[in-house]
Amino acid sequence: MDWYSIVKLLHIVSATLWVGGGFTLMVLATLADRAGNIQGTLQAMRATGELGNRFFAPMSMLTLAFGLTMCGFWVGFSELWVLIGLAGYATTFCIGMFVFKPTADRMAAMIARDGVTPAALAHGQRILRAARFDYAVMLVIIADMVLKPTLHDVAILAAMVLVLAGGAALALGWPRRMVPSAA
Repeated sequence: MDWYSIVKLLHIVSATLWVGGGFTLMVLATLADRAGNIQGTLQAMRATGELGNRFFAPMSMLTLAFGLTMCGFWVGFSELWVLIGLAGYATTFCIGMFVFKPTADRMAAMIARDGVTPAALAHGQRILRAARFDYAVMLVIIADMVLKPTLHDVAILAAMVLVLAGGAALALGWPRRMVPSAA
């Protein structure tokens, strides 16, 4: 076994934990949201907020660090698939830092201050909408890392653009309006 294989394994494990863990929480929140289960939706949102800095950020940083290590020592930074991966990482990192974190913090503060209100639920809906695009980006990154497209792989690149457009459409779609129950 060589060092490249070890670093690649660590890169894949950290990426799996990061992407898989977040995807699971998004699915739970989406299922609860569609069922009208406000408490379930809020629980998934709280878990996302609590795990953001403790789990998701470290796993994403490890994924980046191991990926950069592979590129720096073995692969290089000039291949299109590496550049797409880095652009995708930067996109999802910015969504996490500038959408998920502040929105979850505002939602938690509103709930602590006023309880579950329509305004607090609107923040939860914003997180779910952003997650749809975020996971479209992550799907593109995963496909990019496996398929390693070049400029000649027009069909793969077009499919990646369609996935991003679909994620954007889902993110920009009209959310269901949830209101707290009177129970």
